[in-house]
Amino acid sequence: MTPRDASDDSRWSDLDRPPLNAAALRRGLVREGGLWRDVEVVPSTGSTNTDLVDLATGGKAGEGAILVAEEQTAGKGRLDRQWTAPARSGLFFSVLLNPAEVPVARWGWLPLLTGVAVATGLSRSAGVDTALKWPNDLLVTVGGEERKAGGILAERAGNAGVVVGVGINVTLREDELPVPQAGSLLLAGAVSTDRDPLLRAVLRSLEEWYGRWRAAVGDPVVSGLQETYAAGCATLGRVVRAELPGEREVTGEAVAIDGDGRLVLATGDGVQEPVGAGDIVHLRLA
Repeated sequence: MTPRDASDDSRWSDLDRPPLNAAALRRGLVREGGLWRDVEVVPSTGSTNTDLVDLATGGKAGEGAILVAEEQTAGKGRLDRQWTAPARSGLFFSVLLNPAEVPVARWGWLPLLTGVAVATGLSRSAGVDTALKWPNDLLVTVGGEERKAGGILAERAGNAGVVVGVGINVTLREDELPVPQAGSLLLAGAVSTDRDPLLRAVLRSLEEWYGRWRAAVGDPVVSGLQETYAAGCATLGRVVRAELPGEREVTGEAVAIDGDGRLVLATGDGVQEPVGAGDIVHLRLA
C-alpha cells in the first residue's frame, strides 16, 4: 500500500485525531501462542475487507492477520451499503479467522461473536454502554436516542476462512455524521477516545471470545455466546419489521436468538418465524 502523498497534509492535520501506532499495536497484540499473528496499518484503502480477502485467497495472509486502515474510501456494510467517515475518526479493520475444527454450519455465529467482543471491549476501554442490534450493528445512546456507531461484515475467503470487518465511529462530531441516525463514542460520552487502547481492547476481547467459542467446537450454548448475545441485544423484546430477501416483510415481536444465531419473531397470527438474513427495523417496545 503506497503512503499518501505528503502534499495532502490537510486531510491528516487534525491534532485531535493522531495516527495509530502500528509498532505499539504489534507489541500489545502479537504474542507466542496467541491468535493474532500480524498487524498492518495502512493510511488509506478502499475496503479492508476486500484487501484482506484478496490477500487470504492469494495465500498471502493466514489466520490471525489484522488489517487496519486510517481511512476507508469504499468501506462496505451489509447489502452493499457504503461506510464512510473522516480519516482517523474511527476504527476500521478486518481480521482473518479460520476455525477449522468448528463445523461450517456454526460459522454464522462469527459476526454475532464479533459483536459481543466489540461491545465488551468498548465497555471496558471507553466506558460506553453499548447494545447490539441483530445481526451486526453496534448501538450507543446519544441524548437519550439510540444511534448506530458501528457495524460488522463477515465474508468468506475461500478455503482461507472468514474475513470479519469492523467499523466503529470514535470521534465523529455531530456535523460529520453521514446520517442523523448515526452516532459515535465521542457523542455517547466515552471516557476515552484514544484509538490505540480502544483497538487493543476490542481485539483482545475478540481473541478471548473466539478462543472460548472454538474450544466449545462452535457450540453457542457451551461457550456462553448465545446467552451473552441475547443479554446485550437491543432487538429482543421489541416489535420489529424484518425486510427479507425477495422483497418480503414480516412484523412481529423479537422473542429469541436461536441456536443458529437467527432472530425468532412471534407474529400476530401466533407463528414463530426464524429470520436468518434481512434488515431489521426497530418499531417499538413490545
